[in-house]
Amino acid sequence: MCAAAALCASLAVQAQTGTGTGQTATQGASGQSGTQGNTASGGTGSIGSADRKIVVDLAMANMSEIEAARTAQTKSQNDQVKKYAQQMIDDHTKALDEVRQLAQAKGVTLPSTLERTHKARADKLAALSGDAFDRSYMAQAGVAEHKKTHAMLSKAQGRARDPDIKALVTRMTPTVEQHLNAAKELHGTMSKASGNAGTATEKSGQ
Repeated sequence: MCAAAALCASLAVQAQTGTGTGQTATQGASGQSGTQGNTASGGTGSIGSADRKIVVDLAMANMSEIEAARTAQTKSQNDQVKKYAQQMIDDHTKALDEVRQLAQAKGVTLPSTLERTHKARADKLAALSGDAFDRSYMAQAGVAEHKKTHAMLSKAQGRARDPDIKALVTRMTPTVEQHLNAAKELHGTMSKASGNAGTATEKSGQ
């Protein structure tokens, strides 16, 4: 009877040990699974190269518009041009703030200065003065650059994979369209006025 009792006690200990091992294994697997799940869902900086390029391009486009508009504020003698430039500063500064916040959330490093091409255009514009400056500013920063930005946004709408980036692109598009249309209208008015002035000068010369 003693032997039988010892055997029963041994089996009971093994059963308890086995159950404990099973629980430990289950807890370990569950813990590892939970850790992996948290890592996968918390990857804010894990966006692709295409999305990163969109964010950088958005930042550069806004920085370029702000730089040109600030130059217009100091050099233009045309009230309408200065009013347009102030609107560009206000709207693009707000947009740039949104881009920077998104970049920080997604782990994207943005440039702090204009890249070479944009800088060269800004320097060329700053070298002008008077009516030549106003017409060049409206044609370049007003019309041409907004056309490029609008085309970039249209492509980005289809290429963006990150929902936050796609949402920002969607929000920015109508504003860029408004800027482009306003620039076309003002540039057209200035060109017509310049043409009329030229015609009047030619007639007076005759």
